[in-house]
Amino acid sequence: MTGRDVAVGWDAAADLVVVGSGVAGLTAALDAAEAGLRVVVVTKDATDAGSTRWAQGGVAVVLGDVPGDTVDAHAADTLAAGGGLNDAGAVAAIVAGGPAAVGRLRERGALFDARGARLDRTREGGHSAFRVVHAGGDATGAEIERALVEAARSLTILTGHVAVDALKDASGRVAGLAVLDDTGRPGVLRAPAVLLATGGYGQLYASTTNPGTSTGDGVALALRAGAAAADLEFVQFHPTVLYTGPAVGRRPLVTEAVRGEGAVLRDRAGTRFMVGRHPLADLAPRDVVAAAITRRMAETGADCMYLDATGLEGFAARFPTVYASCREAGIDPTREPIPVTPAAHYACGGVVADIDGRTAVPGLYAAGEVARTGLHGANRLASNSLLEGLVVGERTVRAVVEDLAQPRTSAPELIAPAPAVGVADRGVVQRAMSAYAAIGRDATGLATASDVVERATVLATPLDRTGVEDAALTLLAQAVLAAAGTRRESRGCHVRTDFPERDDVWQKESLTVTLDDAGRPRIGADALAGAA
Repeated sequence: MTGRDVAVGWDAAADLVVVGSGVAGLTAALDAAEAGLRVVVVTKDATDAGSTRWAQGGVAVVLGDVPGDTVDAHAADTLAAGGGLNDAGAVAAIVAGGPAAVGRLRERGALFDARGARLDRTREGGHSAFRVVHAGGDATGAEIERALVEAARSLTILTGHVAVDALKDASGRVAGLAVLDDTGRPGVLRAPAVLLATGGYGQLYASTTNPGTSTGDGVALALRAGAAAADLEFVQFHPTVLYTGPAVGRRPLVTEAVRGEGAVLRDRAGTRFMVGRHPLADLAPRDVVAAAITRRMAETGADCMYLDATGLEGFAARFPTVYASCREAGIDPTREPIPVTPAAHYACGGVVADIDGRTAVPGLYAAGEVARTGLHGANRLASNSLLEGLVVGERTVRAVVEDLAQPRTSAPELIAPAPAVGVADRGVVQRAMSAYAAIGRDATGLATASDVVERATVLATPLDRTGVEDAALTLLAQAVLAAAGTRRESRGCHVRTDFPERDDVWQKESLTVTLDDAGRPRIGADALAGAA
């Protein structure tokens, strides 16, 4: 991309700009302020409008008070779920950092469910022990977000401001961030460090558990800045969202912890179809369960499957959020099975970053769902997302402090990527991705989706939040389709019906995505070398 001068309507300065106000962003911002840094948080909506508050299950963490459970066992479960693409070092470090991070979160006011001094636990798919701590029954994310937002009241938070581009100086270092406010007025935040904590890209699909803010802005911004992304094809579909008929947008989640407490999946004839499909049956990893539900729906011609929780005592008290969603839909989960289907839920890939948040672009950091640290691999283990946000958010601030202590020279001028980017109508993108790049993909469908997106794409300069989001979704669609088309095997969340087997000979590595000189996604030249 060619550089350009930056249009400025207003100008401010900070040591660290944090983009996003979820668990990773606010954890980092609070730690940075405590370290004495001038911090500005940028969020395009209300402070609590992101994905964190919708997380139901909890935080997977080993606190040492569950007999037989260990940090090593948690790491082993994470590696088993990840389909061979995890970074074992990242897994070990992040899992080991969990207890201290949860302790600091509690010091900031988060209240977890407990009996006396001991925190309650539940179990979710892929876990070998009851190690998931939770709050408000099934409102863990809401409680974590509440505590962090309350603690962050003293911080400078720019709500209603969408990040457009990372700005660099002449040396190629990040030197600030270009933003638009909710009227479209441009501004610049000058800073030697920018942390992306913008969440995932669930809105790439028509039906998702994600809020409307999850449009992939951070991944797109990082790619335009010259960073790499990886594992973008691994989009985790949550097996169980409440089905109330064909719908688009955010759908109510039915937390995996319901199955952890004993609920089972049945088809419309009442048959438990997960038995025999996996040793853990209904508590198999999410990719296995989501694929099994999809197959069973196709086999029986049904629009949904059913989660039978009628045998669980105290359902309304243990799962108040799920219970309220069901009752609103006219369903009594204590007396009848809950109709469920899979929906886009979590991006296992993202901006390539180490466990300290550093990307390949000096001064640009990434933490939380927007980042690909190597923790998740090809499929995320349940409740490892809040864990990652807490741990990597903290580690990133330590890295920023260390990096800012290094001597540097910075040119005064700021340079941004070219203003015109590819933009397609998001409805067109969402329909194409849902039809051809969801659970079960093949070469013909992926090519069809690519053609649809390309025909709908025009060059434009985003002038407001909607434009920035549409541009991000367009770029993410192109990148996901390129990666999914290149990975000619089935692994984790990525299921190719024309290549149903896992290939550990030629394809057991992550695919990296960068942008070429024209701003289009390209797959790393060394990835999948020799693939047939």
